[in-house]
Amino acid sequence: MTKGSQHNSGTSFTSLVGDLASDANELLRQEVALTKLEVQYELRKAKTAAMALGVGIGVAILGGMLLMLMVVHLLAALTVVPLWGCYGIVGSGLVVLGGVWLAVAKATANKLGVVPAGTAERINESVQWLTQQTRSDRRSTRAVKISPTPVRP
Repeated sequence: MTKGSQHNSGTSFTSLVGDLASDANELLRQEVALTKLEVQYELRKAKTAAMALGVGIGVAILGGMLLMLMVVHLLAALTVVPLWGCYGIVGSGLVVLGGVWLAVAKATANKLGVVPAGTAERINESVQWLTQQTRSDRRSTRAVKISPTPVRP
């Protein structure tokens, strides 16, 4: 009788492990499907936001152009300057304003460091040190003691 009970518990254990593996597999498939749906939902939201941003920028640009036309005609109505002169004055002012913005942007971009200060120097020092170590390894067969290079703050 002992053999029969061991055989039954072995079969049920195998069945239990098989069911567990099947459930884990199904759970994994469901998690992948849920993740896919969540990513699609987030992409839809991002697409909607990008479209709203694009429309907003377009409307703002159109409004800005109309305001500039208004300023030109207001200047023409309040002064004795001909209409073409008013367009020239407003256009020149916009060119100067744009140039100032470009200069500020360039100065800000020049201050940005793609590589943190001192990093390029440390990399060059490491390359030189490795080159020296490699050359000394080729010249002699003795082992070279490797010492770390000091890191400067």
